[in-house]
Amino acid sequence: MNHIDIALWGVLPYLVLALFTAGTAWRYHYDRFGFTTRSSQLHESRLLSIGGPLFHFGLLFVAAGHVVGLVVPESLTERLHVTEGLYHANALLVGGTAGLATAAGLALLLYRRLKVPAVRAATSRSDRAVYPVLAAVLLAGLTATATGASADAYDYRQGVSVWFRSLFALDPDVPAMAHAPLVYRLHALLGMALFALWPFSRLVHAFTAPLGYLARPYVVYRSRTPARPYRHPALTGPDDADAPLRKRRRAHR
Repeated sequence: MNHIDIALWGVLPYLVLALFTAGTAWRYHYDRFGFTTRSSQLHESRLLSIGGPLFHFGLLFVAAGHVVGLVVPESLTERLHVTEGLYHANALLVGGTAGLATAAGLALLLYRRLKVPAVRAATSRSDRAVYPVLAAVLLAGLTATATGASADAYDYRQGVSVWFRSLFALDPDVPAMAHAPLVYRLHALLGMALFALWPFSRLVHAFTAPLGYLARPYVVYRSRTPARPYRHPALTGPDDADAPLRKRRRAHR
Protein backbone atom coordinates (compact mmCIF):
# COMPACT_ATOMS: atom_id res chain seq x y z
CA MET A 1 0.00 0.00 0.00
CA ASN A 2 1.69 3.19 -1.20
CA HIS A 3 1.02 6.86 -0.56
CA ILE A 4 -1.01 7.27 -3.77
CA ASP A 5 -3.44 4.54 -2.70
CA ILE A 6 -3.82 6.15 0.72
CA ALA A 7 -4.48 9.54 -0.89
CA LEU A 8 -6.99 8.19 -3.43
CA TRP A 9 -8.93 5.75 -1.29
CA GLY A 10 -8.31 6.99 2.25
CA VAL A 11 -8.28 10.79 1.98
CA LEU A 12 -9.92 11.85 -1.28
CA PRO A 13 -13.42 10.49 -0.46
CA TYR A 14 -13.61 12.70 2.64
CA LEU A 15 -12.38 15.74 0.73
CA VAL A 16 -15.06 15.16 -1.91
CA LEU A 17 -17.71 14.74 0.80
CA ALA A 18 -16.63 18.00 2.45
CA LEU A 19 -16.69 19.84 -0.88
CA PHE A 20 -20.07 18.35 -1.76
CA THR A 21 -21.62 19.35 1.56
CA ALA A 22 -20.05 22.81 1.84
CA GLY A 23 -20.63 23.59 -1.84
CA THR A 24 -24.30 22.63 -1.66
CA ALA A 25 -24.81 24.72 1.48
CA TRP A 26 -23.04 27.67 -0.15
CA ARG A 27 -25.09 27.34 -3.33
CA TYR A 28 -28.33 27.17 -1.38
CA HIS A 29 -27.42 30.24 0.68
CA TYR A 30 -26.18 32.46 -2.14
CA ASP A 31 -28.01 31.06 -5.16
CA ARG A 32 -31.24 29.56 -3.87
CA PHE A 33 -33.10 30.43 -7.05
CA GLY A 34 -30.37 28.70 -9.05
CA PHE A 35 -31.50 25.25 -7.83
CA THR A 36 -33.02 24.54 -11.21
CA THR A 37 -32.32 22.64 -14.41
CA ARG A 38 -32.72 25.84 -16.45
CA SER A 39 -35.31 24.03 -18.50
CA SER A 40 -35.06 24.37 -22.28
CA GLN A 41 -38.39 22.73 -23.03
CA LEU A 42 -39.66 25.87 -24.75
CA HIS A 43 -36.90 25.52 -27.36
CA GLU A 44 -37.50 21.84 -28.13
CA SER A 45 -39.81 19.28 -26.51
CA ARG A 46 -39.98 16.19 -28.76
CA LEU A 47 -36.49 14.84 -28.06
CA LEU A 48 -36.71 16.00 -24.45
CA SER A 49 -39.91 14.01 -23.89
CA ILE A 50 -38.04 10.83 -24.86
CA GLY A 51 -34.55 11.41 -23.50
CA GLY A 52 -35.62 12.98 -20.21
CA PRO A 53 -37.67 10.05 -18.85
CA LEU A 54 -35.13 7.51 -20.14
CA PHE A 55 -32.30 9.26 -18.34
CA HIS A 56 -34.05 10.10 -15.08
CA PHE A 57 -35.91 6.83 -14.50
CA GLY A 58 -32.88 4.81 -15.57
CA LEU A 59 -30.72 6.82 -13.18
CA LEU A 60 -33.10 6.12 -10.30
CA PHE A 61 -32.73 2.37 -10.84
CA VAL A 62 -28.95 2.74 -11.19
CA ALA A 63 -28.77 4.64 -7.89
CA ALA A 64 -30.94 2.03 -6.16
CA GLY A 65 -28.69 -0.73 -7.48
CA HIS A 66 -25.61 1.04 -6.15
CA VAL A 67 -27.19 1.41 -2.72
CA VAL A 68 -28.02 -2.29 -2.58
CA GLY A 69 -24.67 -3.40 -3.97
CA LEU A 70 -22.50 -1.15 -1.81
CA VAL A 71 -24.42 -0.85 1.44
CA VAL A 72 -26.07 -4.27 1.85
CA PRO A 73 -23.43 -6.81 2.98
CA GLU A 74 -23.22 -10.26 1.47
CA SER A 75 -24.02 -11.86 4.82
CA LEU A 76 -27.45 -10.20 4.86
CA THR A 77 -28.45 -11.49 1.43
CA GLU A 78 -27.31 -14.96 2.48
CA ARG A 79 -29.59 -14.82 5.53
CA LEU A 80 -32.41 -13.84 3.18
CA HIS A 81 -31.65 -16.99 1.14
CA VAL A 82 -30.60 -15.02 -1.93
CA THR A 83 -27.93 -17.07 -3.66
CA GLU A 84 -24.88 -15.45 -5.24
CA GLY A 85 -25.93 -16.65 -8.67
CA LEU A 86 -29.37 -15.09 -8.35
CA TYR A 87 -27.94 -11.86 -6.93
CA HIS A 88 -25.39 -11.40 -9.72
CA ALA A 89 -27.88 -12.41 -12.43
CA ASN A 90 -30.34 -9.81 -11.13
CA ALA A 91 -27.59 -7.18 -10.90
CA LEU A 92 -26.49 -7.95 -14.45
CA LEU A 93 -30.01 -7.92 -15.89
CA VAL A 94 -31.63 -5.06 -13.98
CA GLY A 95 -28.46 -3.02 -13.53
CA GLY A 96 -27.41 -3.46 -17.13
CA THR A 97 -30.85 -2.52 -18.44
CA ALA A 98 -31.03 0.55 -16.21
CA GLY A 99 -27.51 1.59 -17.20
CA LEU A 100 -28.26 1.23 -20.91
CA ALA A 101 -31.48 3.22 -20.53
CA THR A 102 -29.61 5.97 -18.69
CA ALA A 103 -26.84 6.04 -21.28
CA ALA A 104 -29.36 6.13 -24.13
CA GLY A 105 -31.27 8.97 -22.49
CA LEU A 106 -28.08 10.94 -21.89
CA ALA A 107 -26.94 10.40 -25.49
CA LEU A 108 -30.29 11.68 -26.75
CA LEU A 109 -30.13 14.73 -24.48
CA LEU A 110 -26.58 15.50 -25.58
CA TYR A 111 -27.58 15.15 -29.24
CA ARG A 112 -30.46 17.54 -28.61
CA ARG A 113 -28.16 20.02 -26.88
CA LEU A 114 -25.69 19.97 -29.77
CA LYS A 115 -28.16 20.01 -32.67
CA VAL A 116 -30.77 22.51 -31.46
CA PRO A 117 -29.21 26.00 -31.72
CA ALA A 118 -31.30 27.57 -28.96
CA VAL A 119 -30.54 24.73 -26.54
CA ARG A 120 -26.85 24.82 -27.46
CA ALA A 121 -26.74 28.56 -26.79
CA ALA A 122 -28.25 27.99 -23.33
CA THR A 123 -25.50 25.52 -22.37
CA SER A 124 -23.41 26.86 -19.50
CA ARG A 125 -19.76 26.25 -18.72
CA SER A 126 -20.70 23.98 -15.84
CA ASP A 127 -22.74 21.87 -18.25
CA ARG A 128 -19.73 21.45 -20.52
CA ALA A 129 -17.75 20.18 -17.54
CA VAL A 130 -20.41 17.89 -16.07
CA TYR A 131 -21.70 16.13 -19.19
CA PRO A 132 -18.37 14.48 -20.17
CA VAL A 133 -17.78 13.33 -16.59
CA LEU A 134 -21.32 11.96 -16.35
CA ALA A 135 -20.94 10.11 -19.64
CA ALA A 136 -17.59 8.66 -18.53
CA VAL A 137 -19.09 7.49 -15.23
CA LEU A 138 -21.88 5.67 -17.08
CA LEU A 139 -19.51 4.04 -19.58
CA ALA A 140 -17.18 2.86 -16.83
CA GLY A 141 -20.12 1.50 -14.85
CA LEU A 142 -21.51 -0.35 -17.86
CA THR A 143 -18.07 -1.81 -18.55
CA ALA A 144 -17.77 -3.00 -14.96
CA THR A 145 -21.24 -4.54 -15.17
CA ALA A 146 -20.38 -6.31 -18.41
CA THR A 147 -17.21 -7.81 -16.92
CA GLY A 148 -19.34 -9.38 -14.18
CA ALA A 149 -20.98 -11.71 -16.70
CA SER A 150 -18.03 -14.13 -16.80
CA ALA A 151 -17.80 -17.07 -14.41
CA ASP A 152 -14.51 -15.94 -12.85
CA ALA A 153 -15.56 -12.29 -12.58
CA TYR A 154 -14.34 -10.01 -9.82
CA ASP A 155 -16.69 -9.97 -6.83
CA TYR A 156 -17.03 -6.29 -5.99
CA ARG A 157 -18.95 -7.17 -2.82
CA GLN A 158 -15.73 -8.57 -1.38
CA GLY A 159 -13.68 -5.51 -2.33
CA VAL A 160 -15.32 -2.27 -3.43
CA SER A 161 -18.32 -2.68 -1.12
CA VAL A 162 -16.08 -3.41 1.87
CA TRP A 163 -14.07 -0.26 1.15
CA PHE A 164 -17.21 1.84 0.74
CA ARG A 165 -18.73 0.74 4.05
CA SER A 166 -15.42 1.23 5.83
CA LEU A 167 -15.54 4.93 4.93
CA PHE A 168 -18.55 5.40 7.21
CA ALA A 169 -16.63 3.78 10.06
CA LEU A 170 -13.86 6.37 9.54
CA ASP A 171 -11.43 3.50 9.03
CA PRO A 172 -10.94 3.21 5.24
CA ASP A 173 -9.98 -0.26 4.05
CA VAL A 174 -7.56 1.07 1.43
CA PRO A 175 -6.25 -2.34 0.23
CA ALA A 176 -9.80 -3.52 -0.52
CA MET A 177 -10.13 -0.79 -3.14
CA ALA A 178 -6.50 -0.61 -4.24
CA HIS A 179 -6.61 -4.27 -5.34
CA ALA A 180 -9.82 -3.86 -7.35
CA PRO A 181 -9.66 -4.07 -11.17
CA LEU A 182 -8.84 -0.88 -13.04
CA VAL A 183 -12.37 -0.36 -14.35
CA TYR A 184 -13.79 -0.31 -10.82
CA ARG A 185 -11.16 2.13 -9.60
CA LEU A 186 -11.77 4.34 -12.62
CA HIS A 187 -15.50 4.21 -12.02
CA ALA A 188 -14.99 5.25 -8.38
CA LEU A 189 -12.66 8.13 -9.27
CA LEU A 190 -15.02 9.44 -11.94
CA GLY A 191 -17.91 9.15 -9.48
CA MET A 192 -16.04 11.24 -6.93
CA ALA A 193 -15.26 13.83 -9.63
CA LEU A 194 -18.96 13.99 -10.44
CA PHE A 195 -19.90 14.57 -6.80
CA ALA A 196 -17.23 17.26 -6.54
CA LEU A 197 -18.81 19.11 -9.47
CA TRP A 198 -22.37 18.47 -8.30
CA PRO A 199 -22.95 21.60 -6.15
CA PHE A 200 -21.75 23.92 -8.92
CA SER A 201 -23.84 22.52 -11.75
CA ARG A 202 -27.47 21.94 -12.65
CA LEU A 203 -27.32 18.59 -10.84
CA VAL A 204 -28.32 20.40 -7.64
CA HIS A 205 -31.90 20.37 -8.90
CA ALA A 206 -32.06 16.78 -7.59
CA PHE A 207 -32.50 18.32 -4.12
CA THR A 208 -35.58 20.23 -5.24
CA ALA A 209 -37.68 17.20 -6.15
CA PRO A 210 -41.28 18.11 -5.17
CA LEU A 211 -41.64 15.38 -2.54
CA GLY A 212 -43.82 17.70 -0.49
CA TYR A 213 -46.60 17.25 -3.02
CA LEU A 214 -47.10 13.73 -1.68
CA ALA A 215 -48.30 15.05 1.68
CA ARG A 216 -49.64 18.51 0.91
CA PRO A 217 -53.42 19.19 0.96
CA TYR A 218 -55.38 19.54 -2.21
CA VAL A 219 -55.18 22.86 -3.98
CA VAL A 220 -58.49 24.76 -3.76
CA TYR A 221 -59.21 26.61 -6.97
CA ARG A 222 -61.54 29.58 -7.15
CA SER A 223 -64.60 29.51 -9.30
CA ARG A 224 -64.45 31.10 -12.74
CA THR A 225 -67.71 32.96 -11.92
CA PRO A 226 -66.84 36.26 -10.24
CA ALA A 227 -68.35 36.67 -6.80
CA ARG A 228 -70.68 39.58 -6.14
CA PRO A 229 -68.99 42.17 -3.94
CA TYR A 230 -70.56 42.62 -0.53
CA ARG A 231 -71.99 46.03 0.22
CA HIS A 232 -73.24 47.09 3.63
CA PRO A 233 -76.98 47.88 3.63
CA ALA A 234 -76.34 51.34 5.02
CA LEU A 235 -74.21 52.17 1.95
CA THR A 236 -76.62 50.92 -0.69
CA GLY A 237 -78.45 53.47 -2.76
CA PRO A 238 -81.71 53.39 -4.66
CA ASP A 239 -80.00 51.98 -7.75
CA ASP A 240 -78.52 49.04 -5.88
CA ALA A 241 -79.23 45.60 -7.29
CA ASP A 242 -80.94 44.54 -4.05
CA ALA A 243 -83.32 47.48 -4.07
CA PRO A 244 -86.25 45.51 -5.62
CA LEU A 245 -85.87 42.85 -2.96
CA ARG A 246 -85.99 45.43 -0.21
CA LYS A 247 -89.11 47.00 -1.73
CA ARG A 248 -90.88 43.63 -1.74
CA ARG A 249 -89.91 43.09 1.89
CA ARG A 250 -91.36 46.50 2.88
CA ALA A 251 -94.54 45.72 0.94
CA HIS A 252 -95.14 42.57 2.99
CA ARG A 253 -94.80 44.39 6.29
